[in-house]
Amino acid sequence: MTVAELSTQEILDLTREHTLYDWSVQGAVKAIAIDRAKGVYLWDSDGKRYLDFNSQLMSVNIGHGDERVIEAVRRQMERVCYVVPNTFTTDVRAEAGRRLAEVTPASLTKTFFTTGGADAVENAIRMARIFTGRHKIAARYRSYHGATAGAMTLTGEPRRWASEPGIPGVIRIPDFYPYKAGKAYDDPEYTASVLAATEEIIQMEGPHTVAAVIAESVVGTNGILIPTEGYIRGLRDICTKYGILYIADEVMAGFGRTGKWFAVDHWGVQPDIMTVAKGLTSSYVPLGATIVSQPIADFFDDKFLSAGLTYNSHAVGCAAAIACINIYKEDGLIDNAARMGEVLKAELLKLKEKHPCVGDVRAIGLFTILELVKNKATREPLVPFNPKPAELGPINKLKAFLLQNGLFTLLRWNTVFANPPLCVTEEQIHEGIAILDAGLELVDAELQ
Repeated sequence: MTVAELSTQEILDLTREHTLYDWSVQGAVKAIAIDRAKGVYLWDSDGKRYLDFNSQLMSVNIGHGDERVIEAVRRQMERVCYVVPNTFTTDVRAEAGRRLAEVTPASLTKTFFTTGGADAVENAIRMARIFTGRHKIAARYRSYHGATAGAMTLTGEPRRWASEPGIPGVIRIPDFYPYKAGKAYDDPEYTASVLAATEEIIQMEGPHTVAAVIAESVVGTNGILIPTEGYIRGLRDICTKYGILYIADEVMAGFGRTGKWFAVDHWGVQPDIMTVAKGLTSSYVPLGATIVSQPIADFFDDKFLSAGLTYNSHAVGCAAAIACINIYKEDGLIDNAARMGEVLKAELLKLKEKHPCVGDVRAIGLFTILELVKNKATREPLVPFNPKPAELGPINKLKAFLLQNGLFTLLRWNTVFANPPLCVTEEQIHEGIAILDAGLELVDAELQ
């Protein structure tokens, strides 16, 4: 029997028997066997169609099954798949580096290619420590930076607990979360208070010991927390004041997701280091990157760069990255994300007005979220922080309804994400919103 001849049940049984699912109690996983995908849609092995309203893990930015990437990968594999990264180089490595220098903020000039976002963060930590001669890294609680040792320690949310104590030298600075604080998004006093608390922590830790501040430019799986210009510029200013490197984690927010090439472009902020992955290849093949400023690049001209990966600058990944960057430009996907983001935001705000369970809408480009509550006035979350399985009743009911009605998106705790591929149309947005609207009726009923 060939792989193509496996039945749906055989696929599910063999997967469970021989593989492990991530972030899951294995016996509780109810996976769907996907057979093919195109554009914004997925089809399971029984032929049922799903609208991908989250670009899988906010990563399939150009949409599924684009023949241009597939052909670029095929051509590269026919030429050369892999070479030793510090003995040889390839034309696609050279070109991918040049393309990234063209689209990233002006402060960034040189790229270290990795296999994904987590090891991009690991190498950002390492370079920051070597370059500054300092050891501490400041990160926030509502953050996710990856599942490897250093990246997981930087991660503030509960998934890090299983990996503690983690690496030494990580300190915590305040989150920027005005809704949780009961403040207006653009409240200048709130912004000032968060920045003041951040600077105080750095002073108490000793600025001369802090190598870098790492922050998701827009917080991803921990709530699509969008900074104000005052906050993100203030954070950059604190780093500059104390000679601390500013690492912008754009693994999820980058490559058009927010309606700009990178989220920091909204505020004109220049990072010292940027980490990217996901949209770099739109998840067609694994690739990430740690991109550094010229002073950091110059530093390693005559200093040993103590960093390496077997698959550094993998030729197939670089070929996919070039193809994706071309597609972002040729298809106008960055502009489409901005335009369709306004459509999606308007529809989500309608849901907020209609449904008692929707407490807040946060949206920037096609990076959007609904925060669900028990009570709009008190802002009490629909389910508690880090909920137990028994406390996820309404969210599980909503997830099941959405999948049953052909809509895939990410639901986490008391939040519902809506982050379709950047090629999405207005008609497809309305298709997804209609299913989500009906599903939220079930949650409203839970509150009565």
